[in-house]
Amino acid sequence: MGLRIGTNIASISAQRNLERSYSETLRASRALSSGSRITNPGDDAAGFAIAESLRAQAASLRQAKRNSDNAEGLIQVAEGGLNEQNNILVRLRELAVQASSDTVGDDERGFLDTEYQNLVAEFDRIAQTTLYARKQLLTGTNKTYEFHLGTGNTENDIIQYKLDTDTRASSVRIEGTDVRDKSSARGTLATLDTAMHKIAQARAGFGAMQSRFEIASNNLSIQGENIESARSRIADADVAHEVSRLARGQVLQEFGTAVLAQANQMPAKALKLL
Repeated sequence: MGLRIGTNIASISAQRNLERSYSETLRASRALSSGSRITNPGDDAAGFAIAESLRAQAASLRQAKRNSDNAEGLIQVAEGGLNEQNNILVRLRELAVQASSDTVGDDERGFLDTEYQNLVAEFDRIAQTTLYARKQLLTGTNKTYEFHLGTGNTENDIIQYKLDTDTRASSVRIEGTDVRDKSSARGTLATLDTAMHKIAQARAGFGAMQSRFEIASNNLSIQGENIESARSRIADADVAHEVSRLARGQVLQEFGTAVLAQANQMPAKALKLL
């Protein structure tokens, strides 16, 4: 190629390569500073689309897990109320057995009945006031709750639970019972046993649902972990690779700058021919 001063091809080539090395250094810097390999869709269009889809799925799984944990919380609130009601029934039966014996007199039975009636009232109050977000849990509302524990909109993403537990004093038939005399005290024993059986059934039902929610929550955690891992492999920056690319780009910039300076001096050599 002849010596020309109108167009410095060597300088243009050096500028192009210097621009490319600068762009490579810039991409590596963005990846390292953001921790993401794909800082804009142009870096990897297909990878960006897949990574964003996985990010949305991971966020949905996290919320589904929170839904599961909240559903488990509802069950635990109900179970707490049932546990106290069961304790009351145990005490009521103890009072009934005590009042059934002639080791206490009529006056003492009156004292026992005072405690008995207060405990029956408290039993009913617990049923009326066991709430979760203003929802009554132990009054037999027969409301069907739907817990969304998936990321889609199918029946498999929803767990339904019909809350039909009714443990009010009238429902378990301890309302109106007393231990004022031996006959009444002995008559309440079978009623109390039936009430305890009903409480046990309700607790078993809640326990089964709690176990199901725990398993669902664990499964959602595993899914979320795997989705995040898959997204990470696509979108997250490989630090070792990006550091190497950054170093390479910086070296190329240094060389490119030196070469450009030399290329810009080439037209001046034409002066020596004059």
